[in-house]
Amino acid sequence: MGLAFADGPLAEPLKVIRYEKTGVVAEQIKRIIEEKGIEKVVVGISEGEMGKESENFSKSFSEMLEIPVETSDETLSTQEAQLLSREAGIHQKRRHEMEDAYAATIMLQNYLDGR
Repeated sequence: MGLAFADGPLAEPLKVIRYEKTGVVAEQIKRIIEEKGIEKVVVGISEGEMGKESENFSKSFSEMLEIPVETSDETLSTQEAQLLSREAGIHQKRRHEMEDAYAATIMLQNYLDGR
């Protein structure tokens, strides 16, 4: 799961969390929210089965937090992140490690730009 962060009008990649159980990742995200003083969470929703899982995650996560949780379309953000990171000359290993965070950054930036 890729995480991005914005403290103002520009999004930046934060980190990638590898997980098997959603409860574990939810606790890690909750800890990051508390540490950084985050006021809103935006969950990217894609198409198909993953989109349904993301939607369910955002609903359950919303109940767990005391801050607003919104959703935003993340369709094609991974492909755009791959293209932009190649154009930027980011080494392939680093691109692979951070791909989800780069995609989250694009999704969050699109969300911010649309507001």
